[in-house]
Amino acid sequence: MTQTSITAESKLRKSQESQQLFQQDHTCDKYDYLISVACGAIGGLIDIFLVGAPGKSVLGKWTDQQTDQAVKKFAKMVGWKPRDSQKDNVASAIGFLEKKYRVNYDQRHTKDVDDLFNMSAKNHHMKSLSHAPDIVGLFFSLLNQFTSTSSFMADGKIITIKTETFELQGGNFIAKLFCGIANWFGHIMSDIAGSSGTRGNSGRGTGVVMPFYELFQFCTFGKFNVGKDKQDLATIATRAFQEGYDFRFGLATAIPVIITDLTIRLIWSLRRYFQFQKPLKECIPTKKHADLRVMLLCGYGTLCVMDGMDAGIRSGGNFLNFFMRLNLIAWFRFVTLVFKEVFIRIGIADPLQKQIEAYKKINEALLVYLHELEQIDLVQFKKETSEYQQVITLFSTVKTEEDLNVALLNTFERMGYNKPWENDFDSHMSNKNATLTFD
Repeated sequence: MTQTSITAESKLRKSQESQQLFQQDHTCDKYDYLISVACGAIGGLIDIFLVGAPGKSVLGKWTDQQTDQAVKKFAKMVGWKPRDSQKDNVASAIGFLEKKYRVNYDQRHTKDVDDLFNMSAKNHHMKSLSHAPDIVGLFFSLLNQFTSTSSFMADGKIITIKTETFELQGGNFIAKLFCGIANWFGHIMSDIAGSSGTRGNSGRGTGVVMPFYELFQFCTFGKFNVGKDKQDLATIATRAFQEGYDFRFGLATAIPVIITDLTIRLIWSLRRYFQFQKPLKECIPTKKHADLRVMLLCGYGTLCVMDGMDAGIRSGGNFLNFFMRLNLIAWFRFVTLVFKEVFIRIGIADPLQKQIEAYKKINEALLVYLHELEQIDLVQFKKETSEYQQVITLFSTVKTEEDLNVALLNTFERMGYNKPWENDFDSHMSNKNATLTFD
Protein backbone atom coordinates (compact mmCIF):
# COMPACT_ATOMS: atom_id res chain seq x y z
CA MET A 1 0.00 0.00 0.00
CA THR A 2 1.40 3.40 -1.00
CA GLN A 3 1.97 6.30 1.38
CA THR A 4 -0.68 8.31 -0.50
CA SER A 5 -3.40 5.68 0.01
CA ILE A 6 -2.49 5.38 3.70
CA THR A 7 -2.81 9.16 4.10
CA ALA A 8 -6.17 9.15 2.30
CA GLU A 9 -7.53 6.34 4.47
CA SER A 10 -6.38 8.03 7.68
CA LYS A 11 -8.04 11.31 6.68
CA LEU A 12 -11.33 9.59 5.84
CA ARG A 13 -11.18 7.60 9.08
CA LYS A 14 -10.74 10.79 11.09
CA SER A 15 -13.68 12.36 9.26
CA GLN A 16 -15.93 9.40 10.06
CA GLU A 17 -14.85 9.41 13.71
CA SER A 18 -15.61 13.13 13.92
CA GLN A 19 -19.07 12.61 12.47
CA GLN A 20 -19.81 9.71 14.82
CA LEU A 21 -18.67 11.80 17.78
CA PHE A 22 -21.14 14.54 16.86
CA GLN A 23 -23.99 12.05 16.53
CA GLN A 24 -23.40 10.45 19.92
CA ASP A 25 -26.14 11.06 22.49
CA HIS A 26 -24.58 12.21 25.74
CA THR A 27 -26.52 12.44 28.98
CA CYS A 28 -25.63 14.18 32.22
CA ASP A 29 -25.30 12.37 35.54
CA LYS A 30 -25.98 13.91 38.94
CA TYR A 31 -22.40 15.06 39.32
CA ASP A 32 -22.61 17.00 36.05
CA TYR A 33 -25.64 18.88 37.35
CA LEU A 34 -23.98 19.54 40.71
CA ILE A 35 -20.81 20.78 39.02
CA SER A 36 -22.65 23.10 36.64
CA VAL A 37 -24.83 24.57 39.40
CA ALA A 38 -21.78 25.04 41.65
CA CYS A 39 -19.83 26.81 38.87
CA GLY A 40 -22.85 29.00 38.13
CA ALA A 41 -23.18 29.80 41.83
CA ILE A 42 -19.52 30.83 42.01
CA GLY A 43 -20.10 33.13 39.05
CA GLY A 44 -23.26 34.45 40.72
CA LEU A 45 -21.43 35.25 43.96
CA ILE A 46 -18.72 37.08 42.03
CA ASP A 47 -21.41 38.99 40.18
CA ILE A 48 -23.27 39.96 43.38
CA PHE A 49 -20.36 40.94 45.59
CA LEU A 50 -17.64 42.03 43.15
CA VAL A 51 -19.54 43.35 40.12
CA GLY A 52 -22.74 44.85 41.53
CA ALA A 53 -23.77 48.11 39.89
CA PRO A 54 -21.84 50.97 38.20
CA GLY A 55 -20.08 53.19 40.71
CA LYS A 56 -20.21 50.50 43.41
CA SER A 57 -18.24 47.77 41.71
CA VAL A 58 -14.93 46.34 42.93
CA LEU A 59 -14.22 44.72 39.58
CA GLY A 60 -15.54 47.83 37.83
CA LYS A 61 -12.74 49.89 39.35
CA TRP A 62 -10.22 47.31 38.15
CA THR A 63 -11.60 47.28 34.58
CA ASP A 64 -11.55 51.10 34.60
CA GLN A 65 -7.84 50.98 35.45
CA GLN A 66 -7.13 48.38 32.77
CA THR A 67 -8.98 50.49 30.19
CA ASP A 68 -6.88 53.53 31.17
CA GLN A 69 -3.72 51.48 30.68
CA ALA A 70 -4.92 50.29 27.28
CA VAL A 71 -5.66 53.87 26.19
CA LYS A 72 -2.20 55.07 27.25
CA LYS A 73 -0.48 52.17 25.47
CA PHE A 74 -2.47 52.79 22.31
CA ALA A 75 -1.67 56.52 22.45
CA LYS A 76 2.04 55.74 22.72
CA MET A 77 1.79 53.36 19.75
CA VAL A 78 0.38 56.13 17.55
CA GLY A 79 2.80 58.86 18.59
CA TRP A 80 1.98 60.16 22.08
CA LYS A 81 5.23 61.36 23.68
CA PRO A 82 4.35 62.91 27.03
CA ARG A 83 6.70 64.64 29.42
CA ASP A 84 7.88 62.59 32.39
CA SER A 85 5.29 64.27 34.61
CA GLN A 86 2.47 63.28 32.20
CA LYS A 87 3.40 59.65 31.48
CA ASP A 88 0.72 58.28 33.81
CA ASN A 89 -1.85 60.95 32.98
CA VAL A 90 -4.65 59.30 31.05
CA ALA A 91 -6.25 62.71 30.37
CA SER A 92 -3.14 63.70 28.42
CA ALA A 93 -3.32 60.48 26.36
CA ILE A 94 -7.03 61.02 25.68
CA GLY A 95 -6.40 64.61 24.66
CA PHE A 96 -3.73 63.48 22.20
CA LEU A 97 -6.10 60.91 20.65
CA GLU A 98 -8.95 63.42 20.47
CA LYS A 99 -6.77 65.75 18.37
CA LYS A 100 -5.29 62.98 16.22
CA TYR A 101 -8.60 61.23 15.40
CA ARG A 102 -11.05 64.04 14.81
CA VAL A 103 -14.38 63.15 13.22
CA ASN A 104 -17.33 65.07 11.82
CA TYR A 105 -19.98 63.21 13.84
CA ASP A 106 -18.94 64.27 17.35
CA GLN A 107 -21.91 66.58 18.13
CA ARG A 108 -22.58 66.70 21.88
CA HIS A 109 -25.58 68.91 22.63
CA THR A 110 -29.12 69.50 21.44
CA LYS A 111 -28.15 72.76 19.73
CA ASP A 112 -25.48 70.92 17.73
CA VAL A 113 -28.25 68.91 16.03
CA ASP A 114 -30.57 71.87 15.34
CA ASP A 115 -32.84 70.98 18.30
CA LEU A 116 -34.13 67.89 16.47
CA PHE A 117 -33.93 65.83 19.68
CA ASN A 118 -32.61 66.08 23.20
CA MET A 119 -28.95 65.17 23.69
CA SER A 120 -26.21 65.97 26.18
CA ALA A 121 -22.52 65.28 26.66
CA LYS A 122 -23.44 62.37 28.93
CA ASN A 123 -25.43 60.42 26.36
CA HIS A 124 -24.16 61.54 22.95
CA HIS A 125 -21.87 58.47 22.75
CA MET A 126 -24.99 56.31 22.92
CA LYS A 127 -27.20 58.37 20.64
CA SER A 128 -24.47 58.71 18.00
CA LEU A 129 -24.50 55.39 16.12
CA SER A 130 -20.96 55.95 14.86
CA HIS A 131 -19.61 55.79 18.43
CA ALA A 132 -20.66 52.16 18.92
CA PRO A 133 -17.73 49.69 19.16
CA ASP A 134 -19.37 47.09 16.91
CA ILE A 135 -20.26 46.48 13.27
CA VAL A 136 -23.16 48.95 13.51
CA GLY A 137 -20.82 51.70 14.68
CA LEU A 138 -18.25 50.90 11.98
CA PHE A 139 -20.89 51.02 9.24
CA PHE A 140 -22.33 54.37 10.30
CA SER A 141 -18.88 55.83 10.97
CA LEU A 142 -17.74 55.07 7.42
CA LEU A 143 -21.06 56.31 6.04
CA ASN A 144 -20.80 59.57 7.99
CA GLN A 145 -17.16 60.14 7.09
CA PHE A 146 -17.71 59.53 3.36
CA THR A 147 -20.93 61.58 3.11
CA SER A 148 -20.15 64.36 5.66
CA THR A 149 -23.18 63.44 7.77
CA SER A 150 -23.89 62.39 11.34
CA SER A 151 -26.36 59.65 12.31
CA PHE A 152 -28.19 59.44 15.63
CA MET A 153 -30.88 57.32 17.18
CA ALA A 154 -33.60 59.11 19.12
CA ASP A 155 -37.23 58.33 19.93
CA GLY A 156 -36.85 54.93 18.23
CA LYS A 157 -35.84 56.49 14.90
CA ILE A 158 -32.57 57.03 13.03
CA ILE A 159 -31.92 60.71 12.38
CA THR A 160 -29.21 61.91 9.96
CA ILE A 161 -27.97 65.49 9.75
CA LYS A 162 -25.54 67.28 7.47
CA THR A 163 -22.16 68.31 8.87
CA GLU A 164 -19.22 70.34 7.69
CA THR A 165 -17.42 68.83 4.70
CA PHE A 166 -15.13 66.06 5.89
CA GLU A 167 -12.33 64.79 3.65
CA LEU A 168 -10.65 61.47 4.36
CA GLN A 169 -6.99 61.02 3.53
CA GLY A 170 -5.99 58.64 0.73
CA GLY A 171 -5.57 58.77 -3.03
CA ASN A 172 -8.23 56.16 -3.88
CA PHE A 173 -11.32 54.53 -2.41
CA ILE A 174 -9.44 51.65 -0.73
CA ALA A 175 -7.00 54.05 0.94
CA LYS A 176 -9.85 56.26 2.13
CA LEU A 177 -11.72 53.21 3.42
CA PHE A 178 -8.68 52.10 5.42
CA CYS A 179 -8.25 55.64 6.74
CA GLY A 180 -11.93 55.74 7.76
CA ILE A 181 -11.65 52.47 9.69
CA ALA A 182 -8.48 53.64 11.44
CA ASN A 183 -10.14 56.96 12.26
CA TRP A 184 -13.21 55.19 13.71
CA PHE A 185 -11.12 52.91 15.92
CA GLY A 186 -8.84 55.72 17.07
CA HIS A 187 -11.80 57.90 17.98
CA ILE A 188 -13.38 55.02 19.92
CA MET A 189 -10.14 54.70 21.89
CA SER A 190 -10.22 58.41 22.64
CA ASP A 191 -13.74 58.08 24.10
CA ILE A 192 -13.65 54.66 25.75
CA ALA A 193 -12.20 55.99 29.03
CA GLY A 194 -14.10 59.30 29.06
CA SER A 195 -13.20 62.74 27.76
CA SER A 196 -9.92 64.48 28.50
CA GLY A 197 -11.73 67.34 30.22
CA THR A 198 -13.65 65.13 32.66
CA ARG A 199 -10.69 62.87 33.39
CA GLY A 200 -8.49 65.92 33.93
CA ASN A 201 -10.86 67.02 36.68
CA SER A 202 -10.65 63.63 38.47
CA GLY A 203 -13.98 62.42 37.10
CA ARG A 204 -14.71 59.00 35.62
CA GLY A 205 -16.18 60.40 32.44
CA THR A 206 -18.70 58.86 30.07
CA GLY A 207 -17.23 56.10 27.94
CA VAL A 208 -18.75 54.28 24.96
CA VAL A 209 -21.53 51.72 25.00
CA MET A 210 -21.07 47.97 25.08
CA PRO A 211 -21.36 46.31 21.66
CA PHE A 212 -24.98 46.53 20.39
CA TYR A 213 -26.15 48.26 23.58
CA GLU A 214 -27.15 51.23 21.39
CA LEU A 215 -29.98 49.08 19.93
CA PHE A 216 -31.86 49.46 23.22
CA GLN A 217 -32.94 52.84 21.84
CA PHE A 218 -35.31 50.98 19.53
CA CYS A 219 -37.09 49.61 22.61
CA THR A 220 -39.56 52.46 23.02
CA PHE A 221 -42.09 50.25 24.78
CA GLY A 222 -43.08 49.44 28.34
CA LYS A 223 -43.90 51.61 31.32
CA PHE A 224 -41.53 50.81 34.17
CA ASN A 225 -41.48 52.44 37.59
CA VAL A 226 -38.54 54.77 38.15
CA GLY A 227 -39.29 56.62 41.35
CA LYS A 228 -42.59 58.38 40.79
CA ASP A 229 -42.26 58.27 37.00
CA LYS A 230 -42.94 55.61 34.41
CA GLN A 231 -40.44 55.30 31.59
CA ASP A 232 -39.92 53.03 28.59
CA LEU A 233 -37.01 50.63 28.22
CA ALA A 234 -35.10 52.90 25.79
CA THR A 235 -35.10 55.77 28.32
CA ILE A 236 -34.04 53.48 31.15
CA ALA A 237 -31.16 52.05 29.09
CA THR A 238 -30.00 55.58 28.24
CA ARG A 239 -30.13 56.63 31.88
CA ALA A 240 -28.24 53.51 32.92
CA PHE A 241 -25.51 54.39 30.41
CA GLN A 242 -25.33 57.91 31.83
CA GLU A 243 -24.88 56.40 35.29
CA GLY A 244 -21.87 54.36 34.18
CA TYR A 245 -23.21 51.19 32.49
CA ASP A 246 -20.70 51.57 29.65
CA PHE A 247 -18.08 49.44 27.92
CA ARG A 248 -15.75 49.51 30.95
CA PHE A 249 -18.46 48.22 33.26
CA GLY A 250 -19.40 45.68 30.59
CA LEU A 251 -15.91 44.23 30.93
CA ALA A 252 -16.55 43.78 34.65
CA THR A 253 -19.86 41.98 34.00
CA ALA A 254 -18.07 39.63 31.58
CA ILE A 255 -15.72 38.32 34.29
CA PRO A 256 -18.24 36.07 36.15
CA VAL A 257 -19.55 34.88 32.79
CA ILE A 258 -16.08 33.84 31.65
CA ILE A 259 -15.31 32.16 34.98
CA THR A 260 -18.55 30.17 34.86
CA ASP A 261 -17.97 29.07 31.28
CA LEU A 262 -14.31 28.11 31.69
CA THR A 263 -14.75 26.23 34.97
CA ILE A 264 -17.58 24.11 33.56
CA ARG A 265 -15.62 23.28 30.42
CA LEU A 266 -12.45 22.53 32.39
CA ILE A 267 -14.12 20.17 34.87
CA TRP A 268 -16.08 18.46 32.08
CA SER A 269 -12.83 17.82 30.16
CA LEU A 270 -10.96 16.54 33.24
CA ARG A 271 -13.77 14.12 34.16
CA ARG A 272 -13.89 12.67 30.66
CA TYR A 273 -10.13 12.23 30.51
CA PHE A 274 -9.32 10.96 34.00
CA GLN A 275 -12.58 9.38 35.20
CA PHE A 276 -14.04 7.99 31.97
CA GLN A 277 -10.67 7.32 30.27
CA LYS A 278 -11.73 8.98 27.03
CA PRO A 279 -9.15 9.75 24.32
CA LEU A 280 -7.80 13.28 24.53
CA LYS A 281 -9.47 14.36 21.29
CA GLU A 282 -12.86 13.43 22.77
CA CYS A 283 -12.20 15.65 25.78
CA ILE A 284 -12.12 18.87 23.82
CA PRO A 285 -15.16 20.91 24.98
CA THR A 286 -17.24 21.74 21.90
CA LYS A 287 -20.94 22.07 21.11
CA LYS A 288 -20.90 18.53 19.70
CA HIS A 289 -21.38 17.18 23.21
CA ALA A 290 -24.96 17.40 24.44
CA ASP A 291 -24.01 16.87 28.09
CA LEU A 292 -21.67 19.85 28.00
CA ARG A 293 -24.37 22.02 26.44
CA VAL A 294 -26.78 21.05 29.20
CA MET A 295 -24.16 21.78 31.86
CA LEU A 296 -23.55 25.23 30.39
CA LEU A 297 -27.30 25.89 30.38
CA CYS A 298 -27.54 24.90 34.05
CA GLY A 299 -24.50 26.98 34.96
CA TYR A 300 -25.68 30.10 33.17
CA GLY A 301 -29.21 29.56 34.45
CA THR A 302 -27.90 29.51 38.03
CA LEU A 303 -25.83 32.65 37.42
CA CYS A 304 -28.80 34.51 35.90
CA VAL A 305 -31.21 33.44 38.67
CA MET A 306 -28.84 34.71 41.34
CA ASP A 307 -28.22 37.90 39.37
CA GLY A 308 -31.95 38.51 38.88
CA MET A 309 -32.78 37.86 42.55
CA ASP A 310 -30.01 40.20 43.70
CA ALA A 311 -31.14 42.93 41.29
CA GLY A 312 -34.78 42.54 42.37
CA ILE A 313 -34.03 42.67 46.09
CA ARG A 314 -31.60 45.59 45.94
CA SER A 315 -33.57 47.69 43.44
CA GLY A 316 -36.37 48.44 45.89
CA GLY A 317 -38.93 48.45 43.09
CA ASN A 318 -37.00 51.01 41.03
CA PHE A 319 -36.58 49.52 37.55
CA LEU A 320 -33.60 51.74 36.76
CA ASN A 321 -31.72 50.31 39.74
CA PHE A 322 -32.88 46.84 38.73
CA PHE A 323 -31.58 47.33 35.17
CA MET A 324 -28.24 48.67 36.37
CA ARG A 325 -27.66 45.60 38.54
CA LEU A 326 -28.53 43.14 35.78
CA ASN A 327 -25.63 41.32 34.15
CA LEU A 328 -26.70 41.82 30.54
CA ILE A 329 -23.85 39.73 29.15
CA ALA A 330 -24.82 36.73 31.31
CA TRP A 331 -28.48 37.02 30.28
CA PHE A 332 -27.59 37.40 26.61
CA ARG A 333 -25.33 34.34 26.78
CA PHE A 334 -28.00 32.30 28.56
CA VAL A 335 -30.77 33.22 26.11
CA THR A 336 -28.46 32.48 23.16
CA LEU A 337 -27.68 29.00 24.50
CA VAL A 338 -31.37 28.30 25.11
CA PHE A 339 -32.28 29.15 21.51
CA LYS A 340 -29.40 27.12 20.11
CA GLU A 341 -30.39 24.10 22.19
CA VAL A 342 -34.03 24.43 21.12
CA PHE A 343 -32.99 24.51 17.46
CA ILE A 344 -30.85 21.42 17.96
CA ARG A 345 -33.61 19.54 19.81
CA ILE A 346 -36.29 20.23 17.21
CA GLY A 347 -33.91 19.40 14.37
CA ILE A 348 -33.42 22.82 12.80
CA ALA A 349 -29.68 22.68 13.40
CA ASP A 350 -29.27 19.12 12.02
CA PRO A 351 -29.56 19.93 8.29
CA LEU A 352 -27.11 22.79 8.71
CA GLN A 353 -24.66 20.59 10.59
CA LYS A 354 -24.98 17.86 7.96
CA GLN A 355 -24.25 20.42 5.27
CA ILE A 356 -21.18 21.57 7.20
CA GLU A 357 -20.03 17.98 7.61
CA ALA A 358 -20.51 17.40 3.88
CA TYR A 359 -18.36 20.41 3.07
CA LYS A 360 -15.74 19.13 5.51
CA LYS A 361 -15.66 15.76 3.72
CA ILE A 362 -15.37 17.45 0.34
CA ASN A 363 -12.53 19.57 1.66
CA GLU A 364 -10.74 16.51 3.04
CA ALA A 365 -11.16 14.68 -0.27
CA LEU A 366 -9.71 17.66 -2.11
CA LEU A 367 -6.77 17.73 0.29
CA VAL A 368 -6.11 14.03 -0.38
CA TYR A 369 -6.29 14.63 -4.13
CA LEU A 370 -3.97 17.62 -3.80
CA HIS A 371 -1.52 15.46 -1.83
CA GLU A 372 -1.57 12.89 -4.64
CA LEU A 373 -0.94 15.57 -7.25
CA GLU A 374 2.02 16.84 -5.25
CA GLN A 375 3.61 13.37 -5.46
CA ILE A 376 3.67 13.44 -9.27
CA ASP A 377 7.13 13.92 -10.81
CA LEU A 378 6.31 16.52 -13.47
CA VAL A 379 9.67 16.17 -15.22
CA GLN A 380 9.28 12.40 -15.56
CA PHE A 381 5.63 12.82 -16.55
CA LYS A 382 6.55 15.19 -19.38
CA LYS A 383 9.31 12.82 -20.52
CA GLU A 384 6.97 9.81 -20.62
CA THR A 385 4.21 11.66 -22.43
CA SER A 386 6.76 12.89 -24.98
CA GLU A 387 7.85 9.29 -25.61
CA TYR A 388 4.22 8.17 -26.03
CA GLN A 389 3.59 11.01 -28.48
CA GLN A 390 6.54 9.90 -30.59
CA VAL A 391 5.22 6.31 -30.64
CA ILE A 392 1.75 7.48 -31.72
CA THR A 393 3.27 9.61 -34.47
CA LEU A 394 5.42 6.68 -35.63
CA PHE A 395 2.52 4.22 -35.74
CA SER A 396 0.40 6.65 -37.75
CA THR A 397 2.97 6.48 -40.57
CA VAL A 398 3.19 2.63 -40.75
CA LYS A 399 1.83 1.18 -43.99
CA THR A 400 2.62 -2.58 -43.86
CA GLU A 401 2.76 -5.35 -41.27
CA GLU A 402 6.53 -5.65 -41.69
CA ASP A 403 6.98 -1.94 -41.03
CA LEU A 404 4.81 -2.31 -37.92
CA ASN A 405 6.98 -5.15 -36.58
CA VAL A 406 10.12 -3.15 -37.16
CA ALA A 407 8.60 -0.08 -35.48
CA LEU A 408 7.55 -2.12 -32.44
CA LEU A 409 10.98 -3.69 -32.03
CA ASN A 410 12.73 -0.35 -32.38
CA THR A 411 10.38 1.23 -29.82
CA PHE A 412 11.00 -1.59 -27.34
CA GLU A 413 14.72 -1.15 -27.72
CA ARG A 414 14.67 2.66 -27.59
CA MET A 415 12.47 2.78 -24.46
CA GLY A 416 14.49 0.07 -22.72
CA TYR A 417 11.73 -2.53 -22.49
CA ASN A 418 12.72 -6.21 -22.37
CA LYS A 419 11.14 -8.32 -25.11
CA PRO A 420 9.13 -11.29 -23.85
CA TRP A 421 10.91 -13.60 -26.33
CA GLU A 422 14.52 -14.35 -27.14
CA ASN A 423 16.29 -13.85 -30.49
CA ASP A 424 13.96 -14.17 -33.50
CA PHE A 425 10.26 -14.24 -32.74
CA ASP A 426 9.40 -16.98 -35.25
CA SER A 427 12.23 -19.26 -34.01
CA HIS A 428 11.18 -18.65 -30.43
CA MET A 429 7.54 -19.51 -31.11
CA SER A 430 8.50 -22.68 -33.06
CA ASN A 431 10.26 -24.01 -29.93
CA LYS A 432 7.55 -25.80 -27.93
CA ASN A 433 9.62 -25.52 -24.70
CA ALA A 434 10.04 -21.77 -24.99
CA THR A 435 7.87 -19.40 -22.95
CA LEU A 436 6.96 -15.71 -23.16
CA THR A 437 8.22 -13.72 -20.18
CA PHE A 438 6.70 -10.32 -19.48
CA ASP A 439 8.60 -8.07 -17.08
